[in-house]
Amino acid sequence: MTERVLYLMICGAGPAKHVDVAIKLAQEAGWSVYCIATPAAVEHFLDLDDLHQLTGHPVRTGYQRQGQPPLPPADAVIVAPATYNTINKWAAGIADTYVLTQLAELTGLGVPIAVLPFVNTALANNAVLHRSFEVLRSSGVKVLFGPGGFEPHLPRQGGRALAHYPWRSAIEAME
Repeated sequence: MTERVLYLMICGAGPAKHVDVAIKLAQEAGWSVYCIATPAAVEHFLDLDDLHQLTGHPVRTGYQRQGQPPLPPADAVIVAPATYNTINKWAAGIADTYVLTQLAELTGLGVPIAVLPFVNTALANNAVLHRSFEVLRSSGVKVLFGPGGFEPHLPRQGGRALAHYPWRSAIEAME
């Protein structure tokens, strides 16, 4: 049986501190997890050595360097925690980071993708976010927002929402 490859795109938001939960759930479901992180996730939330040890693969934070092995082709992608910034840039076609470039390509290739946002109610009330969700959905992306997915928290209350972040919903969306 061939290995199922899951790219876990990690953005800079509070749940990133607990991305090990998603990795373990994915591994239990038979996925080999490759983490790809935004600069903000790396700077503020992640321990790259711990993630490397947990997944068995180095965390990709930028374009492939000479001598660095290429990532295997993805069978599925999860973007979590997906920030307001990443969601809107991705939907607008802006590819100014490695993660956004990869998301643009993977969307265009038709690879199954689920996006699990982490936004507060103020950001969630912006029409631009809902337009971005519709653009992503029209491209085949599963947007896990609302009942059964992520439900926004009040501004400055994100810390209280961490324990209830629905990592499992994202893994199940890829099965």
